[in-house]
Amino acid sequence: MTNIFKTVDPSSGKVVAEFSSASNRQNVEAIDAAYRAYRDWQEESLGYRADLLHGVAEIYRERSQHLAELIALEMGKPVKQAAGEIAVSSEIFDYYAMHAQDFLKPQLLKVASGSAEVRTQATGVLLGIMPWNYPHYQVARFAAPNLVLGNTILLKHATNCPQSALAIQEVLEDAGIPQGVYTNIFATHTQVSDIIADPRIQGISFTGSERAGAIVAEQAGRNLKKVVLELGGSDPFIVLDSVKLKETAEAAVFGRLSNAGQACTSPKRLIVVEEVYDSFLAEVKRLVENAVVGSPFDGATDVGPISSDSARAALTSQLQDASDHGATVHIGGQAAGQGFYFSPALVTGITPACRLWHEEAFGPIVMIYKVKDEDEAIKLANDSPYGLGAAVYGADTQQTDRVADRLESGMVFVNSNTDSQAELPFGGVKRSGFGRELGPLGIQEFANRKMVKKISAS
Repeated sequence: MTNIFKTVDPSSGKVVAEFSSASNRQNVEAIDAAYRAYRDWQEESLGYRADLLHGVAEIYRERSQHLAELIALEMGKPVKQAAGEIAVSSEIFDYYAMHAQDFLKPQLLKVASGSAEVRTQATGVLLGIMPWNYPHYQVARFAAPNLVLGNTILLKHATNCPQSALAIQEVLEDAGIPQGVYTNIFATHTQVSDIIADPRIQGISFTGSERAGAIVAEQAGRNLKKVVLELGGSDPFIVLDSVKLKETAEAAVFGRLSNAGQACTSPKRLIVVEEVYDSFLAEVKRLVENAVVGSPFDGATDVGPISSDSARAALTSQLQDASDHGATVHIGGQAAGQGFYFSPALVTGITPACRLWHEEAFGPIVMIYKVKDEDEAIKLANDSPYGLGAAVYGADTQQTDRVADRLESGMVFVNSNTDSQAELPFGGVKRSGFGRELGPLGIQEFANRKMVKKISAS
């Protein structure tokens, strides 16, 4: 088999590890094992499964530094940010271990006769297809609720983070998760299609690009499989007034440059009312200029390298297109040094003629738009094919609530950046996908909500 699963160090561009793709036989054996394991796993007590998830969380905390360094090596995230990802991942496993009993208790229904309830139960073997930008967190938010529910998992990770993929399986196995309950598979795209078609697979969770998500959704639909999609985003960050303007600018730039801007919920469009636009722009420019670009292993680094040369080329193309259509690139946007480095860029004057108006910029490109007022801010925010997250900053609570209600988005954060917390449901609308992960909703997506009605025989 070809070695498409490779660790390419983004800070040097060098291949440091390669792994062979699985054979068709190995994938079939993995499905067999997951299907067999499901029969026993879903019969285990909820308390037993929850205890094992607590164990997973504990091992994550113990191995935080090692796992963070692997993330930095494979996709360029600064180690200090990668350690934060590991911390959130451990919190997700603990969260579902602590709350599963409450989430899965029967829901009583009012009926005219007898009694009725809805029971939340497992459905079987699930396939997860995960991206590289948050290699542990993305897996945790899919795996934790479904493992405690009683489902078993096959996990196909991104081709550029194979060592992180193997490390995840090792963490779960060392915590006592039985063999076959969670299995990493180095499957090719063609093999993934065959896995989706297998009748023992009951659902698919995909996080990634809009284009790839459409393919997965089509294959799932053809085979009558439930699918959850978390796709792209072009999140608006709306600034309504000058209250705490410096802190607001800091939040915007921090959110945008975190993980080198390679996050679906990064604040990609800073939409600012005209009376504070000039002051906000000046503050943002200062912050972007002062952002430290460097090695992901350097504690002073704010922005590491882009994940791949092709990803950097895509950003360069988007910036050039914007400039060609009249936008102003104030600073940044240059490739620099060895590896896949890209200096953070600040852009204004973007129009509908620019690709950046409609496309997701998956990297450290800070875009600022000037609008007249609240209504124009909402109109611009909603003028996007995406609808994942949004942030609204302002001192008038009635206004911020009003704006939040009118935004076409799966998540809205008022006076804070879009964030991911174990207890908060995560997901979008429009071309950002469908379904929810995390919070009480995340455990419901691949569950059988079985209705049971009882009439006394006496």
